[in-house]
Amino acid sequence: MSAVRNTFTPDETAMLGRVYENGNIEGETAEQKEARSSRIIANYMAGITDEAELIELSRRPLGR
Repeated sequence: MSAVRNTFTPDETAMLGRVYENGNIEGETAEQKEARSSRIIANYMAGITDEAELIELSRRPLGR
C-alpha cells in the first residue's frame, strides 16, 4: 500500500512558487495559469525536482 501525499514542506512550496512565477507566459488566461500550475505539481509529484526542468515542462501539455 502506498502513502498518499497531500502536503508540501515550506521549502517545496517556495520552490514551486518560484517555478510558477518564473514560468509565467505573457497573455495567459486564468484557465491557462491554472492548467500550468497543475502541470507543475503533477511533474513535481512524478519526481521531477529541477526548477528549470519544471519550468520547461510546465509550458507543455501533460503527456500520457
